[in-house]
Amino acid sequence: MILPKQALAASTFLKRPFASFYPRSLSAQFLLAGGLVSLAAMLCVGTVVTKVIEDNVSRHAGAATALYVDSVIAPLLPDMQRNEMLDVGITRALDETLEQGALGDRLLSFRLWRGDGTILYANDSTLVGRQFPVSASLKQAFAGELVTELERVDDVESAAERDTNLPLLEIYNPILQPWSGEVVAVLEFYEVATELQRDLRAALVRSWLVVAGVVAGFFLALSAIVIRGSRLIDQQRTALQDHVGELSEALRHNRELRDRVQKASQRAVAYNERYLRRIGADLHDGPAQLLAFASLRLDSDMLVGESAPDARDREVTRIRASLDEAMTELRTICRGLVLPHVESADVPEILRSVVEAYEHRSGKAVKLTVSQPVPELSPSEKICVYRFVQEALNNGFRHADGREQRVTQTWSGDVFSVAVADAGAGFDTERVPPNGIGLLGLRERVESLGGQFEIDTSPQGTTVRMSFERALLAEGAVQ
Repeated sequence: MILPKQALAASTFLKRPFASFYPRSLSAQFLLAGGLVSLAAMLCVGTVVTKVIEDNVSRHAGAATALYVDSVIAPLLPDMQRNEMLDVGITRALDETLEQGALGDRLLSFRLWRGDGTILYANDSTLVGRQFPVSASLKQAFAGELVTELERVDDVESAAERDTNLPLLEIYNPILQPWSGEVVAVLEFYEVATELQRDLRAALVRSWLVVAGVVAGFFLALSAIVIRGSRLIDQQRTALQDHVGELSEALRHNRELRDRVQKASQRAVAYNERYLRRIGADLHDGPAQLLAFASLRLDSDMLVGESAPDARDREVTRIRASLDEAMTELRTICRGLVLPHVESADVPEILRSVVEAYEHRSGKAVKLTVSQPVPELSPSEKICVYRFVQEALNNGFRHADGREQRVTQTWSGDVFSVAVADAGAGFDTERVPPNGIGLLGLRERVESLGGQFEIDTSPQGTTVRMSFERALLAEGAVQ
């Protein structure tokens, strides 16, 4: 039984030869696997074609020689059905025919076989009359089939033929009885095949070149298609990965924006409550106290009882002054709550109006810088810009005495931003009280619309900045 660790080791060992194959590209895998398959196919086809060519050439060459030999030898043979042995006259005629002239030059050795394996005639006289086991080629020949085989020197059975060190074509030619067509004997002879082997080698070389060329052509054509497809797949994979990366980045950004908006919305509720408490405190500590003072003075003895006219006039003057001061504070509070017509104004007008109002109220000068062109903002974004600049300037006035205050609006093509800076002493952002509504209100107002809020403070001054991205501006403008 194989333990889990042993199974894992065995699996790792089996996968190791293919570990460097799968990480390759599709084209590299095809070139490697296709090259091996094409090479194997070329070897198989080439081997089959070589065998077919060799057999056909040997058969045709043997058939031509056998036909010639048969036309010369057959008339010399007696009726082999009645005479099983050759007499001296026929043997001498065969010697003269086979050892001289054209046949003598072409044939190296020859034997005449009887059906039982007895050699009736041979150029080697020591073999005549001897009986040998009937070979498979001899059986085929006695069955009426011409058997040819191109023999290598090492494959030749007889030492006499092997010692010549020449390529030989072994032929088993069946001898037919003229009037019956029956095979009565088989003539075995070896033909010197030097020219045949040379022609055969040339034919084999050409066939191998043709096979290799065809296989290489198919392989190159398929490789071109696969490489083109692999490049297209790689391009599409790269484009898809880039697109997925962009979508993932957009999803992450949207998730961050959603979290920021949710947190800003949660903080907005607490901020509104604190803002309402501040308004209530301003009304209670300001106009309400002045009105209470005027109400108490109305019940004073100077107005109700008998008093001198001068004292009554002074009391009335105090009450009127208290009421005037209360009305002034009420108008100031209302002016801070009610916005001018920012919805129909553009960004430069909004910035100029809030800066001019601040300069009139505080007596401080503010440097305003506006870029051109300015994008179109939604009403909620315009209100956010107005309140942001208003509150930032007021904070700079309260904490930095309004020194060198600057309002800078920029539009880089992708990001719209507004920065309010001063030359105060700065502050520690970690020590801002949690119940304060200045910076908290600015941050929540900006982030509730999907923007970004930043604070940069140092002993040389403080800069607060709000920004909106192009996509958010486009969505806000449509709304």
